[in-house]
Amino acid sequence: MSIIKKITLSLFFSIFIFYNSGSAEEIKKVGQFKDWEAVVYLNGVDKICFAQSKPVLQSPKKVEREARLFVSFRPNEKIVDEVSTTSGYKYNQQNTVSAKSGKSTYKFDIKQESFAWIADNKTERKIIKTMKKASRIMVTGYNNEGSQTIDHYSLMGFTKAYGAAKKSCT
Repeated sequence: MSIIKKITLSLFFSIFIFYNSGSAEEIKKVGQFKDWEAVVYLNGVDKICFAQSKPVLQSPKKVEREARLFVSFRPNEKIVDEVSTTSGYKYNQQNTVSAKSGKSTYKFDIKQESFAWIADNKTERKIIKTMKKASRIMVTGYNNEGSQTIDHYSLMGFTKAYGAAKKSCT
């Protein structure tokens, strides 16, 4: 995916995260599944469906951040199973953003401002397979000062939210 599309998507997610509830005509919550939810975003001809979750635990605790983990579907662009994350701050370019569950570690190859994506579809399918089986995944990132953050996501409800988001965009 081109960097322009990544930037456009990051702007969408930024707007979604901080948008108030008055946007019901454009953003529709499909369902809440334990710690995950499925959402559909409609903007004219564009339709984006995604499963998302907030961390159940964040480190450091003293810094409040709007972190999220997403799996997105964008049928108009023929994009499925796009895994992305935001930790609520601008990532630095020197350190790696990664996700770890059990013995499996996945690198987010593309970082743009406060969002990171996995560039390879094969790796995205692997992380989704892991997320369906595991109970927790940790996302590690680094801010511009080089400070590390770790966001712990529960995977309870992920499989159902993923299925609902995928079905909403087919």
